Formats: sequence, structure tokens, C-alpha cells
Amino acid sequence: MLASRSWLSRPFRERSTQIFLGVLLAALAAVTLLNLIVPAGHPLHVSTYTVTLLGKYLSFALLAVALDLVWGYLGILSLGHGAFFALGGYAMGMYLMRQIGDRGVYGDPVLPDFMVFLDWDSLPWYWHGFDMAWFAFLMVLLAPGLLALVFGFLAFRSRVTGVYLSIITQALTFALMLAFFRNEMGFGGNNGLTDFKELLGFDLRSDATRLGLFLASGLALALGYVLCRAIVASKLGRVSVACRDAEARTRFLGYRVERVQLFVFVVSAMLAGVAGALYVPQVGIINPGEFSPIFSIEVVLWVALGGRGTLYGAVIGALVVNYAKTVFTGVMPEAWLFALGGLFVVVTVLLPKGVAGLLASLRRRRDDGASETPAQGASS
Repeated sequence: MLASRSWLSRPFRERSTQIFLGVLLAALAAVTLLNLIVPAGHPLHVSTYTVTLLGKYLSFALLAVALDLVWGYLGILSLGHGAFFALGGYAMGMYLMRQIGDRGVYGDPVLPDFMVFLDWDSLPWYWHGFDMAWFAFLMVLLAPGLLALVFGFLAFRSRVTGVYLSIITQALTFALMLAFFRNEMGFGGNNGLTDFKELLGFDLRSDATRLGLFLASGLALALGYVLCRAIVASKLGRVSVACRDAEARTRFLGYRVERVQLFVFVVSAMLAGVAGALYVPQVGIINPGEFSPIFSIEVVLWVALGGRGTLYGAVIGALVVNYAKTVFTGVMPEAWLFALGGLFVVVTVLLPKGVAGLLASLRRRRDDGASETPAQGASS
């Protein structure tokens, strides 16, 4: 028991974790106060629209942390994490659709509007249970987790690595996108799931619910970060890094590399599912576009920009890129893809270790300069 407590408290003793949690909690408190206390006409007032936008950024940051866990510390470049994100989002969307009841356009108390439109006469078996919150929240974890478990078991047992594994993960999310576009799948087809009314009895259109979702996203990001930091700081994390740097040697030492890879991959997929579940009620829609391989590649760019293998760098990258996307799409929507491509080139050439690596380099230079100054004074 004492060893378990020591393992759990270790991440909190790390300075980077303390700084990250301090900044995150301070930001959550500041946004909440500026939204609730400062009058709407004041320049410092944070509108409900901005709160919702920030909540979406935080859910993306959790997704980036999940990817950094497998890419930065395990060496697996997943181009399919958008699939786990979307599955968690669809699980939440199915629950929200069941909560509409007879308030839909067609007034059916059981069938969602798109099923009534398509002349479905009964609810598919895989929709049963989503009228209960506990079941839906459980599926937010199980749906992406089971997919990662099956896919990872087959891939890692076959020792598929490197670019081949990246291509397979991209093919997986592309296949799921095509499947979810079909009306016969029972997930809304091209339009997806939308027109949500309430979550746990709270009106999704109210300002209080929007603020609550923002705080829930921040809390989930904090817990996800601490979980990933705990894994990284444990023996499992050290073995993961060994698998990343010298997989053959790690196998020779007797470690079951595929089990380590599978466990970390499943945990990462579940975190991505939670991020998707938080994203859906804030944006009000989930459709097959979230399965797009382009989205998964964009998530990779977030982590690369922030600095992989740091966790907090992934958060920085997600916030910076998505803020830039909001600005560009508001001013020049057609230029965003070009800006994204240019950003990828700049990061690859000038910031191979990302923003976190740049900050670490500047800190080392500062420390070296501070240590040289007393030495020079003593010699003179």
C-alpha cells in the first residue's frame, strides 16, 4: 500500500507537473470569474462563446496528450487517433440523441429523427442502453478501448512497426470513416448526430452548462495529464522508452514488448475517447468527418509543434494550432490548409524538438551563463 501511494504521488512531486497543473487551474479559475462576475460590456468579460471555444481547445489538448503518450514515449506514430476520438464522440452523441425523446422534429419518443426519416421501424440493438448515462459513459471508454485492444493485439503480435504501423492506423480510420458515412450503419450517415437538447438533465444551450462543460474539460485534461505522467514516471514508462529506443535489445532482456505496447496504446485510446465525448456536447454535432485521416495528421502536428515526449508540449501545440485555425478560418478560410502545411515545414526544419525543446534549450543557455559568471569573477 505504501509503495502504491508513493507511485501515485510521484508525478505530483515533479516540477513540470506542478507548474502545468498550477497554470491550468489558474486559467480555469480566471475564465470562470471573468465570465460570471465581470459585466458583459466590460473589455475583460469572457463571453459564453469564448468559454465554449476554450472548452473545445481543452478537449483537443487531452487528445494531443493521449497521442504524445504513444508517440513520444513508446515511439508509435499513430495516424488513427482521430478514430478513437470519434468513437468516444459517437458514444456521447448516441446518449444525447436518446435524451431528446419526443422533442425531436418527428416527435418519436424512441427513434432519433434520422431513423424516422429513413423509415426505420425499431431501434437497432446497439442503440439500446444509451438512454442511461452510466452505460453511455462506460461506452465512451470501452468503444475506443476495445478497438485499440483488438487492433493493437494483432499489430503488435505481428511485430508491425515504423511507417507500416502508421499506414495501417491511417487505413483503419479511413475505413471507419467510409463505414460511418453509410446510412445503413445507423449513425446518421453524412449528417451524423446533432440537435442535442440536454446532458444529465441540464440544458445544453444554457450559459451555466457551457461553463460546466468547460470546467469538466479542464478537469479531464488535468487528470489525463497526471495519469500519463504517472505512467511515464513508473517502471512501465521506462520500459516504454526502452522499447522506443531499442526494441530488439528490450526483447533480449526478457521484456514482453508487445504487452507494454498494447497496454499503453489502449490507455491512450481511452483518453482520446474521453476527449471526443467532451468535444461533442460543446460543438453540438458529431459526424464521420471526425474520422478523416487529415484530422489525425493534424493532431500529429499539434504534438510535433509543442514537442513530443513532454506531455505539456502537446498541450501547447494543441492550443496554439487550434487558436491559429480559428483566426485563419475567420479571416481567410481558404488559406488555412496552406498555413498548416507551412507550419509543418517550419516545425520540421527549425523546431525539430518543438516549442518545449526550444524552451529547454533557452533554459540551459541561461543556466550555463549563470554558472559561468561566478567562475569568471573568481578567476579575475
